[in-house]
Amino acid sequence: MLDSIHEIFQHEAEAISRIPIDENFEKAIELIYDRVHLKGGKLVVCGMGKAGIIAQSMATTFSSTGTPALFLHPSEAQHGDLGVLSSNDILLLVSNSGKTREILELIDLAGNLYPGVPFITITGNCRSVIAKYASACIYTGNPQEVCPLGLTPSTSTTVMTVIGDALVVSMMKKIGFTSADYAKRHHGGYLGHMSRKKSRKAGL
Repeated sequence: MLDSIHEIFQHEAEAISRIPIDENFEKAIELIYDRVHLKGGKLVVCGMGKAGIIAQSMATTFSSTGTPALFLHPSEAQHGDLGVLSSNDILLLVSNSGKTREILELIDLAGNLYPGVPFITITGNCRSVIAKYASACIYTGNPQEVCPLGLTPSTSTTVMTVIGDALVVSMMKKIGFTSADYAKRHHGGYLGHMSRKKSRKAGL
């Protein structure tokens, strides 16, 4: 059992190390910065199923680190929630297959509401329709799932999470996000305490 767990960790670590790093990361950061920090929009993150859980985490982490974001469920978007989208917003679409029906429909619906609304995608299929029309396509490397059936989202979601972390941290650096800024958004709990403590030490 322990050897098996070691192999799982090794598989996941290797998948992370093989994530292609290219200009699309820079494009994504510049697009988010322009739409959110210069034009006053927000980052709207979408995904279905397990990818949707990762998308929710990305949205909350972006929000707590100075880049206003929210999660929009692609199915609920078809029942009125698309109204949360504004003209200066940008979409971040998370789909491992790049073929998720609800995501494809969301692209059409969002474009009908605000023609030309840009979107970024994180996907394991860089030849998909979602990737083709994206303003920036971040490719996961399409790692093989560590699941013994090769089906359960596992390694793919690990890689998506790491890509989300890379985007969040890069944006924090770009906007000069400080511990004082963090404390204003995350007052409660241990993290709130630590951010205020760091702010006092830094004289912020």
